[in-house]
Amino acid sequence: MGKDNAATLAKIAQEIQVCRLCRLYQSATKAVPGAGNPKAELLFIGEGPGFYEDKSGLPFVGQSGKYLEQLLAMIGLTRDDVFITNVVKHRPPENRDPLPDEIAACKNYLDRQIEIIDPLVIATLGRHSMSRYFPNGKITKIHGVPKYDEYRAYYPLFHPAAVLRNPSWQQDMEQDFRRLPEVLEKVREMRATRKSPSTPADDGPLTQLSLF
Repeated sequence: MGKDNAATLAKIAQEIQVCRLCRLYQSATKAVPGAGNPKAELLFIGEGPGFYEDKSGLPFVGQSGKYLEQLLAMIGLTRDDVFITNVVKHRPPENRDPLPDEIAACKNYLDRQIEIIDPLVIATLGRHSMSRYFPNGKITKIHGVPKYDEYRAYYPLFHPAAVLRNPSWQQDMEQDFRRLPEVLEKVREMRATRKSPSTPADDGPLTQLSLF
């Protein structure tokens, strides 16, 4: 199954390389489809590629990428254990925020990546990826608070670049990361319960836990 995942993700990456669905390709050097473990339990969604990502074609390779690697190391993980992507796959000019129509143009790619990888936890990095799952949320208020559905958790985090610009957020960011293993374990238990033969088939969906 892992090989199938990798092959399908590679096919999506090839589509992204030649994508012309929005204007971003016009000023970008390379597309940045995403990278990591095709069977990752933990998937990170950032906002958009920056200068170094645009040159390399890989996500989070600048200073924010180094910081993300440090945070992963705190919980015993590396890039090879997770999958990292963005809501848009080409760099916005001058690192501006991605526009709604650009995010919409990339949505199908991201939806398909998530479906193939089927992560236990989707961790959003920054407000543009956060708004996909927390449309009315404010990152300063809901960071580190997971939202669960029947088989997955959504976990809002500060963007690493924002933390580097605002060192006062560093302690919160590290605490939020240290809670990730607990969130992963809870989703593992949720999925195991749903797959158990003793679980009634007509229970209906689990009640979603609200942040608010």
